Amino acid sequence: MNDNQVTTEGPSLTGGAVRPVRVQVIDDDANLTRLLGESLESAGYEVISSSNGLEGIKQLYASRPDLVILDVMMPRMDGWETLRRVREMSDVPVIMLTARDAEADRLRGFEMGADDYVTKPFSLAEMNARVRAILARAARTGSDGTPPPMVVGDLVIDFASRRVLKRGEVLQLTPTEYRLLAALAESAGRTLSHEQLLEKVWGAEYVEEAGYVKRYIWYLRQKVEDDPSVPTYVETVRGFGYRLAK
Repeated sequence: MNDNQVTTEGPSLTGGAVRPVRVQVIDDDANLTRLLGESLESAGYEVISSSNGLEGIKQLYASRPDLVILDVMMPRMDGWETLRRVREMSDVPVIMLTARDAEADRLRGFEMGADDYVTKPFSLAEMNARVRAILARAARTGSDGTPPPMVVGDLVIDFASRRVLKRGEVLQLTPTEYRLLAALAESAGRTLSHEQLLEKVWGAEYVEEAGYVKRYIWYLRQKVEDDPSVPTYVETVRGFGYRLAK
């Protein structure tokens, strides 16, 4: 391991306690993959490259990356289908990478469980910043000191298992939806601003992305509320932000 390599605690494929932080890039553009790989490696990450979705799924299963950068437009299996299969087996953070910047495409990616969405062309420095932010957020989520389960009305938020139950039924939340609910639950009864939620859930690099909060509040309400148009759990405090009712 070189002096610049970023490492992570936890089991490695060889049984050691520490291994390099592993980023998988799934993209059929060989030139872009090379440039992105070189940039990530210079930042200290181990990079795995896959040229299509089928190969990417196999490598993800074998190599267990800490983060995936996934192109949308690919032959054989596009990024949407690849993301769907990734989410069937893992909650690894995923950054969608595409030339399509339409709102409908962004919404589709977030609905399917993507953690971020970067449009081409992009700067390598920006990509590295987003990778750092998402990995830092994932590390905080997995840290020790897990609080006991919280009961809010008919909801049970189990922080240890990262599950949310409503009247005994497990809700199928995406990783980002869960983190948003957990952030609200940690401050239950107190209002959190858009900026506070962005920093807690997405990271400090995202404090200008107010649309992320509004979008995910809407997604979350579709799953936790009996009537999303009249929310009783995730309340809006007009002019400031949101709070979880106690």
